[in-house]
Amino acid sequence: MYQYRENKHRLLINTFEWSYCDYFWADKRDPQGATVSGFEVLLQKQLKGKQMQKEMAEFIRERIKIEEEYAKNLSKLSMFPMAAQEEGTLGEAWAQLKKSLADEAEVHLKFSSKLQCEVEKPLLTFRGDNFKKDMKKYDHHIADLRKQLVSRYAAVEKARKALADRQKDLEVKTQQLEIKLSNKTEEDIKKARRKSTQAGDDLMRCVDLYNQGQSKWFEEMVTTSLELERLEVERVETIQQLLRQYTTLRHETDMFNQSTMEPVDQLLQSVDPAKDRELWVKEHKTGDLRPVDMDI
Repeated sequence: MYQYRENKHRLLINTFEWSYCDYFWADKRDPQGATVSGFEVLLQKQLKGKQMQKEMAEFIRERIKIEEEYAKNLSKLSMFPMAAQEEGTLGEAWAQLKKSLADEAEVHLKFSSKLQCEVEKPLLTFRGDNFKKDMKKYDHHIADLRKQLVSRYAAVEKARKALADRQKDLEVKTQQLEIKLSNKTEEDIKKARRKSTQAGDDLMRCVDLYNQGQSKWFEEMVTTSLELERLEVERVETIQQLLRQYTTLRHETDMFNQSTMEPVDQLLQSVDPAKDRELWVKEHKTGDLRPVDMDI
């Protein structure tokens, strides 16, 4: 259907760029054996990218759920009255450790909230419902040009055969007239020659229409494939930016979590068994008079 010539069209883009417009002109077979055009391969790449984006958003949603559940459990645990009667400097450190759980829970809640606003939501809204409709428009447009090209190619082949038949008919009639095997008149020869000329004109017209169609298809393939290439670059860079935001938020969460432990570390360093013993004795002592030996 398509006319290819070696070196007629050099690569449109630098070969090291691996541009879409240079490598998707031919059809191929899919794993099921069906014929798939190069342009359909490009469209499938776009639709697959949309699906990957959706699955990434679902993954982040699950991460958010885990963070929310973790924060809930931390907050709940921080309120447990376990070892609430611990006293002294150790009691202060223990109370601060429990409080740090509530602080850490708040950190994880903020992390989950930021994940939703700054990562999940952008993943979901990037390229909305109209994206698939736009891809269908591209598909129908290029498919229509291909159908037109197939039709015009068939017309060329039909005109080529008609010309060959007319030329053969003219040749036979001319030979018959020359050797007088037929009583065909000169007028019959002229008529056959006119039909042959007309068939040649028809072939030229069909070839011209085919070339116009192929030129249009070529231009639209280049333009559209470059647009799909731009969209893919945009998709990859956008998701890259969102995943970087994820890692930034994750690092921030680690920093905030670390800060919740600093007061605990400080109080643990201040734990003093001697001081705790002093405070406990002063509060709970029962008397300092010791027993002595009896005198007779």
